[in-house]
Amino acid sequence: MNAVGKGLKRRGKLMAQALGPPRRAPRSATAPARTAASREYTAPRAPRLVESPVFVLSSVRSGSTLLRVLLNSHPEIRAPHEMHLRTLRVDLTRPYSARAMEGLELDRRELEHVLWDRVLHMELERSGKRVIVDKTPANALIRDRLGDCWPDARFLVLLRHPGAVVSSLVNRRKEPDLDAIHTEVLDYGEALEAARTELGAAGHVLRYEELTAEPAATTRGICDFLGVEWAPGMLDYGAHDHGTFRPHMGDWSSNIKSGRIQPARAGDHDAGLSGRLAELAELWGYRHAG
Repeated sequence: MNAVGKGLKRRGKLMAQALGPPRRAPRSATAPARTAASREYTAPRAPRLVESPVFVLSSVRSGSTLLRVLLNSHPEIRAPHEMHLRTLRVDLTRPYSARAMEGLELDRRELEHVLWDRVLHMELERSGKRVIVDKTPANALIRDRLGDCWPDARFLVLLRHPGAVVSSLVNRRKEPDLDAIHTEVLDYGEALEAARTELGAAGHVLRYEELTAEPAATTRGICDFLGVEWAPGMLDYGAHDHGTFRPHMGDWSSNIKSGRIQPARAGDHDAGLSGRLAELAELWGYRHAG
């Protein structure tokens, strides 16, 4: 081929690249469309590296960080800062991504479960311990999802007087919206009540007020539930390393940083509490003032 021919051929290639691939012919009216329903696929459960993790179910401002550091002080229990598993997402950005995963018997939901499991396993392996506990408060709102991921998961249901939770949130937030706080506390409260009544042998219920007043007896009960021997040293949590206390990882107040179990704040928490929140308080064994 001479120079002119080669030039024409090269120009033709460049034009083809600029124009892109040829358009496909319109789909025939009689051709079956690939609907969203036909693309749906539910993957079977993949093997888990951590078969029976433990999750603390609690409201915000319920003493879950105190419970975490007490558990983390046990020689066999790893309780790291809040893991926020529900925010760890998998995004299949192309249609063929989903098809590729389907070929591996995976879908987006199960890929997220595999990711969650791997995160917990890595943390447990690093610690050298045998039981891992995640205490993220939002776990209370995704209990069913956690149970789907780990059918043998165990749950610690941590209750605190709803009025005390409301009071703590009001004191902690700038320009608090009382109606929004009541709604938030009620959402957690309903999730905890469902867990309290539905979990059976998979759950262990405790109250923050008892944890602070009788820490030895309360942690003994937890250890019995988890199948580990109680360790007196877990009450001296200030003698152990729990990482940095900082926002979005748990409580970071001076109380938790003190390294000592502080008594629950006293006060009439029934004041201003009515309706379902007052009902939940009674269901959880809190006496109504007056």
